[in-house]
Amino acid sequence: MPLQNRVTPTGDIVATPQRGLFTGNRGIIHDPATKTLHRKRWSSPAWLVCLCDFRGRRRQVMATRSWTELFFLDEATAFAAGHRPCFYCRRDDANRFRSAWAMGNGLGGIRAADIDRVLHRERLDHGHKRLHPLPSPLRELPDGTMVQAGNESFLILQGRALPWSFAGYGAARDDVGAAQLLTPPSTVRALRAGYRPVLAADLQQTRDHAG
Repeated sequence: MPLQNRVTPTGDIVATPQRGLFTGNRGIIHDPATKTLHRKRWSSPAWLVCLCDFRGRRRQVMATRSWTELFFLDEATAFAAGHRPCFYCRRDDANRFRSAWAMGNGLGGIRAADIDRVLHRERLDHGHKRLHPLPSPLRELPDGTMVQAGNESFLILQGRALPWSFAGYGAARDDVGAAQLLTPPSTVRALRAGYRPVLAADLQQTRDHAG
């Protein structure tokens, strides 16, 4: 029976056998005795994206009262849900993200806690995922941005929308109709300023070309 620990672009945490490219956390939100989630879906404003494999260490998922292991298809999915790179296991990526975030948002001398405060305002609306108006036409959004149209989430890549699923992305579409922004606006500005997230879509294309 899969645990409830897979995160969707809308920030929901569900049970599914697939894992993904990254793990991460929002603090301690589970009961280790039952390996089930508490009602609250975060206990810290620092929502992180971490490596699944760091220095050979392996964690038994939800086994102790430590941070609750969550899993993401890729970095774009984690960003859409409101997470940012971890400064412990992904220091280089986290520093690149902080630099791009500062540049894109016109801020200097920021700390991780400063980013977390902004993201926490942008990702939640009375406990639910906050959707935002598109800052530009969909085709002009930076690669790695995610949007919501109806009940579907889409990754923007080279101006086209790829439908998201737990298994990966579907065929690109030129138009998805009325859409709203899933990725927090400050993160979108970091993407526009040059941060390149790790995308499952890139790996899919690499495998397709290799085959």
